[in-house]
Amino acid sequence: MENKFARFMRNTGPARFLIPAGIILIIFGIILLGFKTDNYVETVGKVTRVEQYIDHSGENEQTVYDVDFDYTVDGVKYTGSFGGLGKSYNVGDDIKVLYDPEDPQKTTNAKTGIFGPIAIGLGALALVGGVLTAVKAFKKSKELDNEIKAAGGSLNIEPLPKSRLTEYYVSYDGQMLRPGYIVEDGARNVVYEAKMEKNALVGARQFTFTDVRTGRSVDHEVGHTLTQSFNDELFSAKSTFKFDGEKIWDVLHSRGIRIQTNLTSKFPNMVYTIGRNGQFMATVETSGKYVHEEDAAEHTLNIPVGRYYYRVWTNETDLEDLFLTVFAISETEQTVVE
Repeated sequence: MENKFARFMRNTGPARFLIPAGIILIIFGIILLGFKTDNYVETVGKVTRVEQYIDHSGENEQTVYDVDFDYTVDGVKYTGSFGGLGKSYNVGDDIKVLYDPEDPQKTTNAKTGIFGPIAIGLGALALVGGVLTAVKAFKKSKELDNEIKAAGGSLNIEPLPKSRLTEYYVSYDGQMLRPGYIVEDGARNVVYEAKMEKNALVGARQFTFTDVRTGRSVDHEVGHTLTQSFNDELFSAKSTFKFDGEKIWDVLHSRGIRIQTNLTSKFPNMVYTIGRNGQFMATVETSGKYVHEEDAAEHTLNIPVGRYYYRVWTNETDLEDLFLTVFAISETEQTVVE
């Protein structure tokens, strides 16, 4: 069963950040407009009291000052105070004071100027951007669902019993400079492999995907993984990489592939149900390394090692789409996938 909550949280991550931010900016801008100071008059006051303290609210501690001061308007003496000033003052120093000519007791140390309209403008842009992002995410999800329905498939794919499927093992071949992946059958025969022919710190890496059984090889360009996270939420992290110049999830979607997960299934063992055009394709589980070597005591424990090692149950004979899906899961940094 798909974890729809996690999918919703991830796909709407930008909107859930932009919409509240936009609303806050608009409210802040309106508040600034309410304190319009364009007509305030400048005068000079005299500092009468200074209190120094450390502000711990930001990333870096800083020394700030609260000051009291006297100032005179039309022969009338007034008192005022400013808090959280970054500039140091001593008693007796001059200090710039801006006051409202209609009510001289209202003071500030800086005019709001165009900050109010700017905040409202930025807030409006963020709000519109968030709404458009949410609409786009829901529209894309709907389109993908409609494609599955048009192909006669199901949106909720039920996995077949493992007893009716062939088991494979996907292992990470961790060579230092050019790592890759291999797919083995139950007899430890390599049936599919993806060798990295060229590594690159910047730009695409070169892989060769080979079906060992048929000898068919195809070269692919694989980019580095990019991960976006909003507000550091677990479910909002979204990872992707370029595969032959396209986003990997767009490539898989174009092939009719969707992936269902349930984070509560065997956590931390992740279980993925892979479907193509709404039909069951495979069950994939995170795994320990070489769990099929039952004669070796150190390998009998199925302890998940995170990315890179998987057990796969399928009746697929052409492993290209299936391997690419597992490859995408392994290369990205998220547990809830497209």
